Amino acid sequence: MHSLFRVTTSFTPAGLRQGTVHKRPLLEALTNLLLGFMLLGSQLAFAHPSKTMAATNGAASDASLVYQILVGEIELNQGNVGTSYQVLLEAARKTKNEALFQRSTDIALQARAGDKALEAARAWQTALPESASAQRYLIDILAAMGREAEILGPLSALLKLSTPAERVTLINTTPRILNSASQPEKLAPQLEEVFKPYTNTAEAGVASNVALGRIWASAGEHARALDFARRAHKLDPQAPEPALLALELMANEPQAVALVEDHLQYRPNNLGLRLVFARALALTQRYTEAVAQLDFITQQQPTLAAPWLTLGTLQLELHNPKEAIIALQNFLDRSDQADTQDTAQEVEEADNDLVKTEIEADPNRNRQQAWLLLSQAAEQLGDHTAAQAWLNKVDHLELAQDVIQRRVHILAKQGKFAEARKLIRRLNEQQADDRTKVLLETLVQREAKQWSEAQRVLSSANQRIPNDVELLYEQAMVEEKLNRLGEMERLLRRVIDLKPDHHNALNALGYTWADRNMRLPEAQILVQRALALAPGDPFVTDSMGWVEYRMGNREEAVRLLREAFRARPDPEIGAHLGEVLWVMGERDEALRIWRDGRKRDASNDVLKETLSRLKVEL
Repeated sequence: MHSLFRVTTSFTPAGLRQGTVHKRPLLEALTNLLLGFMLLGSQLAFAHPSKTMAATNGAASDASLVYQILVGEIELNQGNVGTSYQVLLEAARKTKNEALFQRSTDIALQARAGDKALEAARAWQTALPESASAQRYLIDILAAMGREAEILGPLSALLKLSTPAERVTLINTTPRILNSASQPEKLAPQLEEVFKPYTNTAEAGVASNVALGRIWASAGEHARALDFARRAHKLDPQAPEPALLALELMANEPQAVALVEDHLQYRPNNLGLRLVFARALALTQRYTEAVAQLDFITQQQPTLAAPWLTLGTLQLELHNPKEAIIALQNFLDRSDQADTQDTAQEVEEADNDLVKTEIEADPNRNRQQAWLLLSQAAEQLGDHTAAQAWLNKVDHLELAQDVIQRRVHILAKQGKFAEARKLIRRLNEQQADDRTKVLLETLVQREAKQWSEAQRVLSSANQRIPNDVELLYEQAMVEEKLNRLGEMERLLRRVIDLKPDHHNALNALGYTWADRNMRLPEAQILVQRALALAPGDPFVTDSMGWVEYRMGNREEAVRLLREAFRARPDPEIGAHLGEVLWVMGERDEALRIWRDGRKRDASNDVLKETLSRLKVEL
């Protein structure tokens, strides 16, 4: 009969115990079974005090059961797994004994027989509906078999059987249990019903709402997920879990920022969460806000190295090279210190893992990354000798491509185009493949404003390397510079066909029409699509503001452009905001914004064109 298990040994779901079935030495097995049966007999007598087996029939029944259990264990030790399983499960059904149900279920699990394990667990649950262990086994087995929709019944039962502390733990683990559900959008409303008795309770309200938020997020319903995060936060503003969920939702729901900020009002020294918040803000290009968070961290915990490195990176993105150098030097001064433990003591245990994610495992790579960034800062200050000196210190293999790109960029910035091209030609196959060399070559041509030559190089590359999204996008941008708008549109639409979520291509096409004051309704649709894919992206928000301005909606244009500029005070965004303010009569503010942009990057083409067209001298 054990051949039954041969047809199911392919069942190997994650989370189930695997390996060969445990075979006890026969003497040990018999001894343990006899001791176990003595306990079983006492349990039966206690459960049925009026039917104590004093008569012969009772003794015979006991003897029959002992025999049945011994047969099951002997069959298992002889390798007859199927027979053992069936004999012990039958004994469990007769006695309604939890130990026997667990034993038969474990035998099936160890044999990797998922269907039989499920059969035993269901029989266990039916016979002993008040058994928390039966419900747990059933949940684990169903999850491992990918039958998440069937979990909700035993989950509901287990929640009722659990203590308040156990209930919170179970609720917290539910999203992980259901993580692989194929249709979370159908599962989420059902889970709401299961959790409904607990969503407003003091002990489980936060956990329930956060868990529901995570399930809705996995279904792609980010707005609804944020709503549950807000409910949890309202129940306990000091609890970090709602804020952590909000952090995960920020990329799709920019409004989630407000929840995290409110939590930090209650827990200002939650430095672990604040550090991750800064990173999330940076990933959504809200650099000014990210810098504010990092400034707070470095003031509160100046000995912690990691925030200084992130701060230096962001200051460079904001074209603040002097501030970047200060931050990066602070990082290098502290990078050799064991500083993570002090910070971990400042935040609750739940945040320690988050702190660790911000600190690279390779401190040497971090230091070399700082040298690379210092080279970029020196370049922004126009000190190309210092920039090259910092690059000479970097020898980490993972940063080799970055070093090459920076060397080419420095030479191009100095107008040494021939030297830059010579450097590119000297690169071997290990340093740069054909595609990388093309991108480096176009970097040089962009600095030299050799648009026709760049078009020729990229067109040839796109024939050799078809359907490369980055190369197609680069060529489209060059075609725009040559005012070949038909070819630009063809290439960008090809990019969108290959990668429908390429928000930069959608944004570029929409912005191009808006900037030329043409095809405005189509431009609006394109930029709206880009904004839906990258909500909160300052450059896409800037494009939407520019579309609104071209369509005559100045108030809405100012609102959007202010939002974009507040997130990232880039000279190009500032040029647009300044122009709208200028035509609306807010000229002092426009001048202040333009001066700030010129200070950050005097070579910005959009800013220079705007000032020239409006005949403004700063």
